[in-house]
Amino acid sequence: MATVTSRYLGELRTENVHLQSGEILITDAPLDNQGLGRTFSPTDLAATALGDCIMTVMGIAARARGISIDGTTYEITKVMADSPRRIGEIHVVFTFPSNSFTESDKRVLEAVHKACPVALSLHPDINQVITYNW
Repeated sequence: MATVTSRYLGELRTENVHLQSGEILITDAPLDNQGLGRTFSPTDLAATALGDCIMTVMGIAARARGISIDGTTYEITKVMADSPRRIGEIHVVFTFPSNSFTESDKRVLEAVHKACPVALSLHPDINQVITYNW
């Protein structure tokens, strides 16, 4: 069974429906690639997926350890490469709320990104730079 149905809307724009929830996501080509940049580009979504996946896997690990990472924020920066045009780097900077994280907690949370399905699915030529601010 399909996960998403998509439709090309014209003008380098797509509409995507998540079948389980009915949520709709629109993409636009970015300004630097003939688009209008009105919303996420497909490569923005790939970079965002990396940050969200790592955060989700950290949430699972935190829950298992009985610690809270609620309020953690993260910034995602996508760096494009040329020839061919592709994602060259994704930087994700996590900033954790004030908490009494033990060194063991920090090590576990920092290590889980290696188990993130998106991180494991991205091409190895994409440099994934992950930073943790405790």
